[in-house]
Formats: sequence, structure tokens, C-alpha cells
Amino acid sequence: QVRLVESGGGLVQAGGSLRLSCQVSGIVFRLNAMGWYRQASGKQRELVARIGIGHSTNYADSVKGRFTISRDNARNTMYLQMNSLRPEDIAVYYCNIPQIVDAGRGNWGQGTQVTVSS
Repeated sequence: QVRLVESGGGLVQAGGSLRLSCQVSGIVFRLNAMGWYRQASGKQRELVARIGIGHSTNYADSVKGRFTISRDNARNTMYLQMNSLRPEDIAVYYCNIPQIVDAGRGNWGQGTQVTVSS
């Protein structure tokens, strides 16, 4: 069973930075595309960044140029470097496997809260 453990969230001032980590177990990490999702209060969860098996990346328009997704296959870990944070980035951030999420299967980790003060 896939286990996803997110960490690195916190409180930061607008314009600040945070680096999120996602430790993955229960799958062959290097053979799966991975994604970072976020859910703001009262809103649906959205995909903000995706990284493929070959390290290709895609970003939601709202974070493009500010966030950078990366992965370390040797550590079974994925990262999200978030710069120039804005109040609209406030959300609980989750990691998951897009293929599983799109199929409506799988579980979510506990997520990590990101709060940006203006």
C-alpha cells in the first residue's frame, strides 16, 4: 500500500519561501509520475505541479515561475520549492500519484499546512 508523508509547511510572510517534502513508500517510486496538490479552505483540491518519470515538469498557471517541483529517486522523495509566496497560496498541500488520483483510487496523506501572512 502506498504511504505518503508530507512535511515542511509552516507560516511565512508574503514573499517568503518554503520547501515541502514528500516521502513515499509502498511503490517503485522511480517508475511513477508524482504530483503536488493543494486544497484551500472551502475549495476543491487542485494539482499544482507534476513531475514525470523522466523529470519533465508541469505547473498550474497560478504557481508557474514561483514553484519548482523536483524528485530524488534514490531517497524516494519529492520536493516542492515555493518562492514568492502569496496569501492565495494558503492551503493544505498533499502529494500523490496522478495516475491513481485520476482513477479515483488511493488514499491521501495528512498533508502539510502552508500559511502566508500578508
